[in-house]
Amino acid sequence: MEKEGCTVGEEMESDVAVAQGRPRVKEPPRYVVLLHNDDYTTMDFVVEVLKRFFQKSEDQAVKLTLEIHTKGRAVAGIYTPEIAEAKAMQVVDTARSRGFPLKATAEPA
Repeated sequence: MEKEGCTVGEEMESDVAVAQGRPRVKEPPRYVVLLHNDDYTTMDFVVEVLKRFFQKSEDQAVKLTLEIHTKGRAVAGIYTPEIAEAKAMQVVDTARSRGFPLKATAEPA
């Protein structure tokens, strides 16, 4: 079966839609969780928070704690907006329950 001016192969090629590769899925926006320095929260508590909520090793947690102390803040992790907000709230709630004013925020990356 041929269309006028086309061979069978050309006809099939023009009439059939072929999906090539995987469909592109847009990446969700990323948010950073920042821990902020203050004059009252102990460094040991900040290390504990980084290990507990952000799965940092002891060495990573100590380095980040020193960065928070010297630079005023540091990125604890990068997540989707919902997870970042939840982690920031967990940190603040835990800090308050232990009597520390540690501030954690979630901001667009």
